[in-house]
Amino acid sequence: MYDPKSPQAEEFISHAEILATLDYAEQNKHHAELIDSILAKARLKQGLSHREAAVLLDCDIEEKNQEIYQLAEQLKKDIYGNRIVMFAPLYLSNYCVNGCVYCPYHMKNTHIARKKLTQEDIRREVTALQDMGHKRLAIEAGEHPTMNPIEYILESIETIYSVKHKNGSIRRVNVNIAATSVENYKKLKDAGIGTYILFQETYHKESYEKLHPTGPKHNYAYHTEAMDRAMQGGIDDVGLGVLFGLEMYRYEFAALLMHAEHLEAVFGVGPHTISVPRIRPADDIDASSFDNGIDDDTFAKLVACIRIAVPYTGMIVSTRESQKCRERVLKLGISQISGGSRTSVGGYVEPEPEEEKSEQFEVSDTRTLDQVVLWLMKLGYIPSFCTACYREGRTGDRFMSLSKTGQIQNCCHPNALMTLKEYIEDYAAEETKRTGEKLIAAEINNVPHDKVRAIALKNLQAIEQGQRDFRF
Repeated sequence: MYDPKSPQAEEFISHAEILATLDYAEQNKHHAELIDSILAKARLKQGLSHREAAVLLDCDIEEKNQEIYQLAEQLKKDIYGNRIVMFAPLYLSNYCVNGCVYCPYHMKNTHIARKKLTQEDIRREVTALQDMGHKRLAIEAGEHPTMNPIEYILESIETIYSVKHKNGSIRRVNVNIAATSVENYKKLKDAGIGTYILFQETYHKESYEKLHPTGPKHNYAYHTEAMDRAMQGGIDDVGLGVLFGLEMYRYEFAALLMHAEHLEAVFGVGPHTISVPRIRPADDIDASSFDNGIDDDTFAKLVACIRIAVPYTGMIVSTRESQKCRERVLKLGISQISGGSRTSVGGYVEPEPEEEKSEQFEVSDTRTLDQVVLWLMKLGYIPSFCTACYREGRTGDRFMSLSKTGQIQNCCHPNALMTLKEYIEDYAAEETKRTGEKLIAAEINNVPHDKVRAIALKNLQAIEQGQRDFRF
């Protein structure tokens, strides 16, 4: 039985409904009139059902595919403008009791270096991240009841927020840890986290259980229902994602959208972000052993169709992807990227020795944050270090209502410019600074509201004179 309002994972992610959806899409992938009607609905910026979106994903009419890409690009521009939010991951610990067969942190891997950052380690890593220019982190940790208990995560969040170095500070901490209880989600909310992120890995229950043969993560229902508990715990910004390559991508696509529909149906607000990682080589993991990998063309179409189906969600692509791939998907829907990332436990203060490698996966885009910032600006994007919505309480349904009315532009655009100004004043190389100054001078004219624009100009001058942390 398929019921998007059900609290039970196997009812709001119904295997039978997914199979029926894939069959429907297969039967209609040449149906030009139906595809036209779906695209017409999508242009209203109200999103699509999982079935409608599946038809677009399967569409193999070249002319219609070009319309899909053009629409995704237009929706991205209309809703997010040319802003790209910057962040970095910080791995706290790779101790883990799970047996996930695609992850090098699995408990049977005896040759990977096991590490856990102390609070002093965290201070040093955060200082290094601040010296790069980062304001937003996503913390990661393996699942281990004694090495990584919730108390350790909470203490680490407090430590991260407490570090103030020169003009640096981390203003938003997103959290990517294992599924937990409503009580623990309440604790995370009270600790001031931004978004709670949890990748499903795969929504195919049979595959999920095989890929997670041991450990707490083996429980499909508990993992899949985690976002419901997070919402019940008061966290209204949650981030979904699958690890593309573990299962058939069409199945995952339909299920991912069903999960978004479920959150909307039950809580009145869909996912704040959707991540689209692809499996990568890692220690003790042979990515080629998973035969569901997707090529760059398919990946680009997935991004475009998710953007069309869930127009107001943030979309994240990490340094798993190459510069070339990231450039392609930026215009199709991606609104957040990482830069200068390390997927090891620590590694920002100084690189790990080869014999102590603890990275979760190989990074494809190895450029520094400053190189990524300059690259984005040369492409016409505004690298944004903004965290204002979270700090002003514009989360959950409040954020979505502002986005859907377009009012968010009067917040996001000037905030992006002001945080970019902070970056180029404090951290940028000379070419990056020159490029940034030109970009800000041009883009300030695109702030819609006269009064907001005037205030932003005044704040930009104040930033140049040494003041920091202005926000709308």
